[in-house]
Amino acid sequence: MFEFFIARRYIKSKHKVNFITIITLLSSLGVMIGVAALIVMLSVFNGFGSLVTKLLVEFDPHIRVSNLNQFEGDKSVLIEEINKLNKVESAGFYAEGKIIALNNKSYEIINLKGIDKNLQSTDWGVKSKIISGEFDVENDKGIDKIILGLPIALRLSARVGDTIFVSSAASIERSILSLSIPQARPYLVTGLFEAKNKEYDYNFAFTSLPSAQNMLALRNNITGIEIRLDNISSSEKVKPEIQSIVGEQATVSTWYDLHKDLYNIMLIERWGAYLLLALIIAVATFNILGSLTMSVIEKKKDIALLRSMGATKKSILRIFMFEGILIGLIGTVTGMLIGYFICWLQLTINFYPLDPTKYIINSLPVVLKWSDFFAVGFAAFFLTFLASLYPAKKAVKISITEAIKWE
Repeated sequence: MFEFFIARRYIKSKHKVNFITIITLLSSLGVMIGVAALIVMLSVFNGFGSLVTKLLVEFDPHIRVSNLNQFEGDKSVLIEEINKLNKVESAGFYAEGKIIALNNKSYEIINLKGIDKNLQSTDWGVKSKIISGEFDVENDKGIDKIILGLPIALRLSARVGDTIFVSSAASIERSILSLSIPQARPYLVTGLFEAKNKEYDYNFAFTSLPSAQNMLALRNNITGIEIRLDNISSSEKVKPEIQSIVGEQATVSTWYDLHKDLYNIMLIERWGAYLLLALIIAVATFNILGSLTMSVIEKKKDIALLRSMGATKKSILRIFMFEGILIGLIGTVTGMLIGYFICWLQLTINFYPLDPTKYIINSLPVVLKWSDFFAVGFAAFFLTFLASLYPAKKAVKISITEAIKWE
């Protein structure tokens, strides 16, 4: 294809440093910077997204079932049926409600969550986040046990082995209405956890399911069912199967449904940053348009000679289209390599560390995805294609006789 050969020669032949050459170099450089910035930015967003998912999924179930009050019959049958599903690793009941924890002159209003024995045997959730003491919530000789978040324990001045007193919010409300003293039950602190998630660290305490049911006056009722799968990616596939087991009156939520607002905000931020940085590439492609337009004016004689030698209008169009696309392609490929190299450096030598005393991580998280490279490359190519179209069409309209006459 001689059009591509000529376009490549036009780019290589720009050995003289003139205004057009400088504009061409700046155009390619602009595309390169824009592409590299986009690759790095998207990789960092991927890293933070993976970090958030990891922090949430390590503590939250993959699927949660709630609103089971209308279910008639033995709810333990639901657990048996759910556990029969292929992708399910574990499933169990939980009970949750507001309590007031007291120790000496300090008190905290927190959520008490009772965990079923089926969930206690798994290595996720609070069990994997114990930093002091042990994971022990089962009633022993009439002594109720509780696990506190580290910030809650600090505010209550409670340590492992201490006894704190707990009263439910409903119990206090009843005592106020009846003008009586609220009843508080003693709980032995057996462990402290730190999930590095403020929602849990500052607001949750854990105990056994029967203990939570007694404290919250639920009798044998439950708040819902928590389910762990062998693979988080199976959540959406398993969700309708669980819905068919528990019935339409129950609410089945995946880990994504539980934090949809957070992920929507992250998605908006990602697209916003993508569009802003894409403007760098757009500005660079305008420079390509300008440099190609000037190149067409400079090469009027060449165009006339090619036309007189038999080159068609389509061939002239292709020459300048190829020239513009090659300029953009050089910048795009170089930018991708630079972006990949920066991310690789962060992954291997952590050249941008974070202070672990201020952040929950010690380095900027980065995750490379080939889909990002494709999206950025396609956007750069498309913008370059559009920028090359106008000068190429302008070249086609040049009159052979007029060009030769003035030369």
